[in-house]
Amino acid sequence: MADKLNLSVDIDPGSGFCFGVVYAIEMAEDILDEEGHLYCLGDIVHNDQEVKRLEDKGLQIVSHDDLERIHDAKVLIRAHGEHPSTYELALKNNIELIDASCPVVLKLQNRVKNSHDEGRPIYIYGKHGHAEVKGLVGQTNDEAVVFQDISELEIDKLPSEITLYSQTTKRTDNLYNIRETLESYGVNVSFNDTICRQVSNRDKDLRFFAAKYKRIIFVSGTKSSNGKVLYNVCKETNPNTYFVTSKSEIESDWFNKNDTIGICGATSTPMWLMEEVKDQLLTY
Repeated sequence: MADKLNLSVDIDPGSGFCFGVVYAIEMAEDILDEEGHLYCLGDIVHNDQEVKRLEDKGLQIVSHDDLERIHDAKVLIRAHGEHPSTYELALKNNIELIDASCPVVLKLQNRVKNSHDEGRPIYIYGKHGHAEVKGLVGQTNDEAVVFQDISELEIDKLPSEITLYSQTTKRTDNLYNIRETLESYGVNVSFNDTICRQVSNRDKDLRFFAAKYKRIIFVSGTKSSNGKVLYNVCKETNPNTYFVTSKSEIESDWFNKNDTIGICGATSTPMWLMEEVKDQLLTY
């Protein structure tokens, strides 16, 4: 079947790891190359293939419950950041934390803490239970209000003045719409645009990329929130968009002779995985 379909295949150069994930993985690899073992608190990235690659080098994923039982060891904190209680437990258990929290997230944590220390009511637009959001709420003594959608808020019962923050990976237009809606109800909003542009701009960039090709293969782990959002962006732009976690899920009958194919992915998708998908497509 080789060369039969004559597919033209490109990988989106803007897809793949954001710099926060690159930073965390490079820190992990440096220690693994030296010592052959490292604990990581939670998946280092929401991509099973990349986690497996690092586990083969000696990375061991542990939960917060596991951390209670670990003593005298090194533990990596991933890019999402952590709740202050994690640092307290590390001190108690003589754990050396390798802090790979994304600099954008750390800056946001500091801003949230400062606002809380000033006694402001803090509202965070973000995903319930997300690791980054838990870390942000921890800066407020767990007092901040988290909401995924403005419909969760009883606007008529809000304080007359609130301080609004956002998880770094949310959509910019949604955040600005939330501010406008709150202000239209008379709420005085102290507004903080804390969205990472490297992530949020992918929305616009992917629309442009997806429109250029006959078909799109979107490569992502199923656990990636960012992957679900960006896949839908591609699908809205180009209905011939397929979601895969690896090359093994691709089916040759998706394609016609001489099709142009664009490959893209989430901020948690490694470039090597997209390259494997490209190599697979070129065999058809």
